[in-house]
Amino acid sequence: MANTVKVGMISLGCAKNQVDAEGMLFVLKEAGYELVNDPAKADCVIVNTCGFIEDARKEAVESIFEMAELKKSGRIRALVVSGCMAERYSREIADYIPEADAFLGTGSYGDIARAVEKALSGERPSYFAPPFGCFRPGGRILTTPPYTAYLKIAEGCDNRCSYCAIPAIRGALASRSPDELVEEAKRLAAAGVTELCVIAQDTTRYGEDLYGKPALVPLLERLCRVNSIRWVRLLYAHPDRVGDELLSFMACEQRMVPYLDIPVQHASGRILKAMNRRGDSASLIELFSRIRQALPGVALRTTVITGFPGETKADFEKLCLFVEKVRFDRLGAFAYSREEGTPAYSLPGQIGEKTKLRRQEIIMELQRRISEQRGKLLQGRTLTVLTEGYDRYVKRYFGRSYADAPEVDGKVFFTSKKSLAAGEYVPVRIIGSFEYDLGGVCAAQ
Repeated sequence: MANTVKVGMISLGCAKNQVDAEGMLFVLKEAGYELVNDPAKADCVIVNTCGFIEDARKEAVESIFEMAELKKSGRIRALVVSGCMAERYSREIADYIPEADAFLGTGSYGDIARAVEKALSGERPSYFAPPFGCFRPGGRILTTPPYTAYLKIAEGCDNRCSYCAIPAIRGALASRSPDELVEEAKRLAAAGVTELCVIAQDTTRYGEDLYGKPALVPLLERLCRVNSIRWVRLLYAHPDRVGDELLSFMACEQRMVPYLDIPVQHASGRILKAMNRRGDSASLIELFSRIRQALPGVALRTTVITGFPGETKADFEKLCLFVEKVRFDRLGAFAYSREEGTPAYSLPGQIGEKTKLRRQEIIMELQRRISEQRGKLLQGRTLTVLTEGYDRYVKRYFGRSYADAPEVDGKVFFTSKKSLAAGEYVPVRIIGSFEYDLGGVCAAQ
């Protein structure tokens, strides 16, 4: 393949989708294609879609149509659609999006170079193999900053939450082997990565399909021994599986960032049962109290869903009281998205969009106040900050502390008398706080 053929990619959705995109970029580069960041300068553009909820699908369709306009004007020659939305609507997507020249499902990422070649030659191929686990291209072209990377330890999910389409899109839980994951972590470290963000649909179920029981902690133990990795951050933990073994390990291992992302989705026992999840407000409050006792200073992130079918005013009030009681450091609220093919789609008591969105706004306003108050508690402390860059508008460096995951959390803005490079870890004394961000002064002068 001549290296003059240029390929661009737009990847949407979660970090798990981003890892797949990085693998496809590696396959394309190995096949001889030239990768470009600007889609308008490409011969072929790939839109790697998310199909989890309605808003994600709307974003995907908008991006596809935007690229279709570039094709119509002659600026690009071919358009490829891949990812979760393509997989979910594999039977009808070719008819729905006639502007696209090729389609790939989540089990066919290895066919990306072949799809691009055929699309550019005038064919209109579709590749939809059954999901078979994690995409293993042999390498990745990182789209994150060079000091941080996501490590996807498993694909699919066996939790079967009633609102979730992921099992239908990505299949059952499929864990990668620990040896394979450690080798990938070593390659990332050799390339300059110092922060490893461990991800899966449910990281706490890692290994169940391999060993008949969860094996997350033994994997984390090995990842924390990889040279040059300074921070290991765990995302997407299930509340039912955050046990004493994990907490004890995190308390003893310095490379494990004291940060847990535990999506609870709701606090009403009645709604959680309808979601095919366990627990209630009391059991969840006990869980987070136990976590804070085991990990003093831990940063807690969660997500909740407002407007799930049957959610009464009393259920929503329980959720608000729960959020107020636990006082999460980070929280995201999402209005329930009614997804075809999920058990929750046909549940009685579907709630109007205005009510769902109003409840979402109430939760986020409540969290805004909590975040602002918790930020003030950090004033006077010195935090290690991973420097990410310099903002010329505010004339401050910015970066992330242990309490901030990439992209989804806040920043620390700070001054420094000495010049700093992206990827450098520095001590920052916190002297101010905002709704979601902090301000400080570099203490290493």
